[in-house]
Amino acid sequence: MNFDFSETEQNFLKNLTETTDSWAQSPDFENPDLSRAEDRIRLALSHLNNSPYLNPTATDIGASARMTGMEILAAHSPSLYLSVEMGFRLFGRMISEWGAPEQKAAWLSSIINGQTIGAVALSESAMNVDNEPLKTTGTLQGDDVVVTGSKSIVINAPIADWFAVVGRMGDRHAVFLVQKESLGLTIGNRLQTLGFNAAAISGIELSDCRIPLSQVIFPVDSGNMLNHIRLWENQSLLGCCNGLMKAAYEEAKHHAKTHKSGGRPVIAYQEVGFKLSEMLTLLQTSQLLAARTAWTMETNRSEAESLMWCAKVFCAEAAEKVTGNALQILSGTGYVSGNASERAYRCAKFCQIAGTSTEISRVKIGDTALGYL
Repeated sequence: MNFDFSETEQNFLKNLTETTDSWAQSPDFENPDLSRAEDRIRLALSHLNNSPYLNPTATDIGASARMTGMEILAAHSPSLYLSVEMGFRLFGRMISEWGAPEQKAAWLSSIINGQTIGAVALSESAMNVDNEPLKTTGTLQGDDVVVTGSKSIVINAPIADWFAVVGRMGDRHAVFLVQKESLGLTIGNRLQTLGFNAAAISGIELSDCRIPLSQVIFPVDSGNMLNHIRLWENQSLLGCCNGLMKAAYEEAKHHAKTHKSGGRPVIAYQEVGFKLSEMLTLLQTSQLLAARTAWTMETNRSEAESLMWCAKVFCAEAAEKVTGNALQILSGTGYVSGNASERAYRCAKFCQIAGTSTEISRVKIGDTALGYL
């Protein structure tokens, strides 16, 4: 496997790094004030709208380079990263992969250009749909479709312009594109979460919500639709894991070099050096595994699922360990809210339970090894 990036990919990563560095003096993207959440996202999008980052159809940026780009954004602001990944890249990818030509023409450009804030409504009674059948349904009535159901955790829901609601229509899976002003759509109160405090997250209810049939996407391979969504969602979570680890490791390393304990630099203590070495080993192994997984999704989809489950388990659990070790090195500084390591530690648990949870991933890895899948 060749990890060398092309000149185009190197420029993409360089520009993305410079863009996120320039945000150091801009409004805090981790500020939990919901009244400014939409403004912060639109500000970020104004800087990203000329970048291939938001474009799921950009063919000159390979999967491994995209994964590195995801790490860069997640390291800068986990909340912004989650909003962009779920509301733009995942939303846009569903339309790009499955939308009819007229649907792509209507929505894809505004999403890629960062003009439309999207939200993907998938989970219902639990955070995952691996063991829970979808109960959200659409019923054809004349030229319209009436959608009924509820979604429990929808990222960007309080600020979204459009919702991609995943459900069933008859015996097929479908994606219902619902505008925020639609009658029958109710957006719940913002959820208070352990991590990603600046992300706008809530549940939604759809009660006889009527939309035109033209706003329903029917994937060609309806039976595998949820598997595709889970692969994309888990890929985003791998990028998040690596970004959290990167931010925590760099902060802990800087602290160890610049602070003293007992008259000696913190890094002079062997135990601290051991912690940093373990953190770096886990980070770099996670980066390699995530890059290989992304590359496999692009080149050999038949092997991608089992590799993704392995990567999900390793990267998500490594993120919790690396961010926890960073807090240990930072000591009292890390225990006070407002630093990158504390923020990363709170966000890391989400990566284990969102998408395909690490427990379910382990079951699927075992079933694959035994030939059941």
